[in-house]
This record gives sequence, C-alpha cells and structure tokens, in this order.
Amino acid sequence: QVQLVESGGGLVQPGGSLRLSCAASGFTFSIYAMSWYRQAPGKERELVAAITSAGGSTNYADSMKGRFTISRDNAKKVVYLQMTSLKPEDTAVYYCNAHFSMPDLTRDYWGQGTQVTVSS
Repeated sequence: QVQLVESGGGLVQPGGSLRLSCAASGFTFSIYAMSWYRQAPGKERELVAAITSAGGSTNYADSMKGRFTISRDNAKKVVYLQMTSLKPEDTAVYYCNAHFSMPDLTRDYWGQGTQVTVSS
C-alpha cells in the first residue's frame, strides 16, 4: 500500500538545523511532485517547499527562502527538507505530500507528519 513516512523531526534550538526525510513506497515515486507542508497549532496547513518529479524545479514559501532546501533521490524514493537558521515560528508538524495529476486523474498522498519544535 501507499506509504509516506517522515522522520528527522525533533527539538532544536533557535538558529539550529534539522534535516527531514520522507520515505515513499507503494507508488511510482519518480512521476510524483513532492512537497513539504507544515501546520502549527491553531493555524492552517501551509506549503513549505515543493519539487518537481525529476527534481529540476523547486518552489518555496517566502519565509523559507534561503533557509530551507528541498531535494529528492528518485533511486531511493526519498524526499528531504534541509532546514537551517530555524526560528521558534518554524515550530509545527511537518507533512510530506506526493502529488500527481493528468487529465481525469489526480492523486494526493500524505504522510503522518513529524514534529519540529524550535525552542531554547
């Protein structure tokens, strides 16, 4: 069955770094665009970063530009989110998303999320 399993979250001090990973299985990873979203308590889920299926193009939310880097390894079926210069406002549950669309067919898969807490 389809699985997206995030890992790498945890507690980090302001200014620190974390690398999140999302391991995929059960679908053709290499044809899916992959994204990271996050949701803080009391807030809506928001897009953090996205990468195209072949990894040739990336997109970031404005507040993450220059601090976060999304990448993928299609051979390993893993997408990464390298986070640097972390701030307390980056505290949230981070979710991995796989998205595929073509005429008359759309697929979206979500992971269970991994908690990132930025605090001193």
